[in-house]
Amino acid sequence: MTRWVVVSLVTMAVVGMAARPARAYLKFGVTVADGRTVALRWAQLPVRYFIKDRGVPGVGAGQFQSAVDRAFHTWQEVPTSAVTYQFVGFTSAEPSDDDGIVTLGFQDRPELEGVLGSTAFVIDSFTGDIVEADILFNSAFPWSISTGGEPGRFDVQSIALHEIGHLSGLGHSLLGETELSSGRRRVVAAESVMFPIAFSPGVIEDRTLRADDIAGISDLYPDGDFSARTGSIEGRVTKDGRGVLGAHVVAFNTRTGALVGGFTLTTSGDFVIAGLDPGPQLLRVEPLDDAALDSFFDESPPIDTAFGVTYYERLAIVPSGGSARAVEIRVRAQ
Repeated sequence: MTRWVVVSLVTMAVVGMAARPARAYLKFGVTVADGRTVALRWAQLPVRYFIKDRGVPGVGAGQFQSAVDRAFHTWQEVPTSAVTYQFVGFTSAEPSDDDGIVTLGFQDRPELEGVLGSTAFVIDSFTGDIVEADILFNSAFPWSISTGGEPGRFDVQSIALHEIGHLSGLGHSLLGETELSSGRRRVVAAESVMFPIAFSPGVIEDRTLRADDIAGISDLYPDGDFSARTGSIEGRVTKDGRGVLGAHVVAFNTRTGALVGGFTLTTSGDFVIAGLDPGPQLLRVEPLDDAALDSFFDESPPIDTAFGVTYYERLAIVPSGGSARAVEIRVRAQ
């Protein structure tokens, strides 16, 4: 049996379309040899990475490294997460080489329409551990490392922050809002760096992690008393007594305003949202009716989108180190 499996996750920051896949509670799941589904993560820390020794017009290799380093440090500085990263040096290797090292760099990929960046993994199929990963930045687009952003150019640090989230094991979040503008979908607001659609060129709002991102990375790599201090919500989304698959569930902290989201991933409508601060949470459920379903799921299961936005009839009280269980949110057919 082959132990190493190459997985190319086209989970990209994109322009004009949504990306795939999204998984409940911001984590990628992988099925290992014994049939278990485990979270995709690095077993060995720090994650040691190299930078491609070739830049693009307006962004030299050294400038690129500095912007990427700031993005790595943003994830590493989350106080409730134990994840760490280490820059090793520059390399002539490409971020698509199967060479056993983690490489980030530019590649000219004009055929990847709308794709700004992508992350690929090599996974140990027995444990689910990540053993190698690469991130490519598409040099078919104009790039910038300007402190305040640069009109007409995409921000390296912002896209790096998104892709490093993938490299660390996080999936996409749907905590964002878009609108159609000149035939393309433009981001109006986002409450997660892991929202799959990038802000417009020149915008640098995605250099800052939000509550959703922090909960995700802390759940994957908990540090200190994170697991004891935070809690979760477990429940089901149902319609006419049956589970709803593919519903988007959002927990809103009524005290802090923090938003953390997830999905129902079973035909029973089950969901779990973890990494929540204790206290009352308002739950909102919405259908995935504003984008192609295969933008969010690897396969094409019978996703139910024929229901209206619904709020749970009472607040869910999250305990420290425990879970608010048996939450059932009943949606109505539309």
